[in-house]
Amino acid sequence: MSRLSQAARAYQAGATHRSPRAQEAEVFQITNAGLRAADSPAARARALADNRRLWTTVNDLMRDPANALPMELRAAIFSVGLAVQREMEQSDPNLQFLIAINENMGAGLLAG
Repeated sequence: MSRLSQAARAYQAGATHRSPRAQEAEVFQITNAGLRAADSPAARARALADNRRLWTTVNDLMRDPANALPMELRAAIFSVGLAVQREMEQSDPNLQFLIAINENMGAGLLAG
């Protein structure tokens, strides 16, 4: 069995014991780990690309008419996502701002 197969099986086994919200919070934590470890231009570019992909997905989910969250909450999360995207469009995005937003989202997922 390849390492990738072992890792995939380990993740699947662990995921079955966590709620979907905990799994979603983990995505924010993993993304933040990349932002914190961005100690080179290549690592920074990768971390920002991962963060951009995360927030594009979040905003797409907030626009989905089938989303069961209350409209006010969806609008608030979408607004945060727009702020994140605006920051990431800057020539030198503030990583601490992005990390703080991601931490708050992850904490909110775990608390709810």
